[in-house]
Amino acid sequence: MFLENQTGALLSIVQLLSDNNVLVLGLSVRDSIDATVVRLIVSDPETVEAIFMERGIAYSMTHILVVELANGAEQLPSTLRSIMNAETNIHFVYPILTRPNGKPAIALCVEDNEFARRVLTDEGYKVLMQEDLSR
Repeated sequence: MFLENQTGALLSIVQLLSDNNVLVLGLSVRDSIDATVVRLIVSDPETVEAIFMERGIAYSMTHILVVELANGAEQLPSTLRSIMNAETNIHFVYPILTRPNGKPAIALCVEDNEFARRVLTDEGYKVLMQEDLSR
């Protein structure tokens, strides 16, 4: 989504979602002089889409993969290596704020979600579904 570059803009969106019982599970913020690009992973994407449409908030939706790091941060290099070896591009990566199943996780936006999902699953990684994040 795009936000105006003004004090409190991010807080107002996060509060709006919280007021509607939606949790922000992950976020990335890229600020510039004119606008701020915010990427959110939320507990209820359908509700967020309805809220944003109702309020006229500019947004787009992207499907991502969320990968559980069963062995913690030391598993990050091998996870990224698996994607690299599959020769698929990673557009962005950021951590998940909650700990699904009590373990850290990362969100990946990749060139081909289904292909990356198969590669990671075949290599023993647990790829989480929306239901795993929305508990």
